[in-house]
Parts: sequence; structure tokens; C-alpha cells
Amino acid sequence: MSRVVGSVGLVLAGAVAGGGVVYAASQSRVPAVPAAAPQPPSLPVPHGSPAARPSDVPPTAPAPVNPSGFLAFGFPGPVCDQAVRTGFISSYDRRMRNPAWVAEHITKESLAQRGGDRKNSAFKEDESIPEKFRARLQDYFRSGYDRGHQVPAADVKFSQAAMDETFYLSNMSPQVGDGFNRDYWAHFEDFCRRLANQYENVRIVTGPLYLPRKYPDGKWRVSYEVIGNPPNVAVPTHFYKVIVADNGNPQETVTIGSFVLPNAPIDNATNLTEFVTPLDAIERASGLEFLTALKSSKRRELCQETSCSVIVRQFADKNKQTKRLPAPKL
Repeated sequence: MSRVVGSVGLVLAGAVAGGGVVYAASQSRVPAVPAAAPQPPSLPVPHGSPAARPSDVPPTAPAPVNPSGFLAFGFPGPVCDQAVRTGFISSYDRRMRNPAWVAEHITKESLAQRGGDRKNSAFKEDESIPEKFRARLQDYFRSGYDRGHQVPAADVKFSQAAMDETFYLSNMSPQVGDGFNRDYWAHFEDFCRRLANQYENVRIVTGPLYLPRKYPDGKWRVSYEVIGNPPNVAVPTHFYKVIVADNGNPQETVTIGSFVLPNAPIDNATNLTEFVTPLDAIERASGLEFLTALKSSKRRELCQETSCSVIVRQFADKNKQTKRLPAPKL
């Protein structure tokens, strides 16, 4: 049984900012989960003489500098590093040294193939990422966190090459081990795979969140740990999954499930439905838009169509041990 951190649950707060999601924990260092970041304050209305108002500046007035020269010495980017792997697509956040998101597509047939074995895979740095922005093996050493797969290795067993690609650190986020990565989160990943027995296609987008919590002074702040030396790799406060399931007929409706879980120990007895979160809340928190090509009228709720519950599987100690970190080779 995993350790309990406060009262685990998500409470909908519809009266705040037009609808929000708050993670309630009575004695937890895990941040709250609002559906939307606070809106920026409105710009003040300019005062003074009408001649000073920007709206009165003639639109044809020439700019004092040529806009074509703003980026004369290079564009400040890229915004992210995208990689197309054998079994998934990923977008890497250089600032956080975490995935921004990962996307995968699993089926009953793809999961049935057994061409790969995780005992033949090894965690490795992603050399396609510039070294100064790269998460490193030594960043995780003695950090107290697991290297948590965002696309699980178990989802791409169809080939060794595909499985090996899930072990890039660009597919990892620091996750609490006991009670989360090795327990409830692993059971949640298993739930996603079991959906392939019910649906022809299961597509999953997974990623980290860095959410604010309310402090005693009434103000909301974002606070997260950073690991490594120098400290570069951010420890997400939460993780989301957006699940899209269908039976291969574009004329039919599509089943959608969206969840947010805290990066903290979760009791295995906790109902998965406690982490159901409106999709627009995840969009506001992540800054991403999902399913823009899917009309709202074509969507069904996953947990109204199937039992959203985890099955607790006692993984062998040797499997848990593979997620613990050996000393890095320097």
C-alpha cells in the first residue's frame, strides 16, 4: 500500500474564473491544480490629452527602426525540439529539460507483438538535443526521483529499437518513485493499454505540468524543485494524460478521457475518476490545444462509457529495481 499524502482528490471550482480545477490536499506539499492560470490584469486606460492616445497616432507614420532588422543576428529559438520516433512523437522543452508533450498510438495488435525486452534497453542522453539544454544521467543520480517514462516502454514492445527510443532522457521526467511511478502511475498506464481491448485505436498525449498553489497570504505561486548540478531539470508538480479512443469509423463519435495526477504518492485504493479533469483546464494549464480537428459534437466521455479504474498489479521487485539509479559513468 502506498503512502497517503493528505486527502487525494480533484475538486471542481466552477465559480472561479469561469470554471477551474483545484487539487485538494489537506497536508501536502503538492501544489493545487487550477484549471486556468490567473488572467493577466487589464491594461490601464490611458489618461491625458487626446493627442497622447496611441489610437490617435496616424497609421501611416513611419517606424523609427526597420522591423526587418529586429532579428538581424538570428532568431531566439527554436521554441521546442520535436522528434519522430518509431513508436511515438515527442516535443522537448529545453528550459525545463523535460518533454513538453509526447504522443503515441497503441492498438491490441501493436501491444501483442513482443519484439523488444526492457532488460536490453538502457537509459541514455538524447544527443540530438544541444548539450547545454540536455537532461543528463548524472542529473538524476541521488536526486530522490525516478526517471519516469512519458511514453511507457511497455507500450512499444513490438521492436527492440522502438523500446530503446523510450529510454532517451528526452522522454523522461523526474517522478516520485514509491507510490507513484512504480505504483499508481504504472497502474494508470496499464489502464490505458487495457483500453485497446475495447477500442480499435487508442491515442494518448502525456506531459508534465507546473501548477500554482495558494499560499497562506492568499497569493498563488508556482513552486517546483530543480535537480542536477548545476540544477537544470525541473520536477513537475503534476502530469496529464489525454486519451482518445475510437473504433476506426470516422463517422462515429470519438471517446475522450483527460486526467491530471499529482507527482506524489497516491494510495492504490484511490478511484481514477478523482483525477478526471476537463480538457480545457489541461489546455489552460499546459498552454497547448488538443483535438482541434475534432468537433465537440463528435466527442463522448470515456468514464461514462467504460469503467475508469486501475487494477493494482504487484510488479516484481526486480522490475521496480530497474527504475532505481545506478552511479553514472563519468
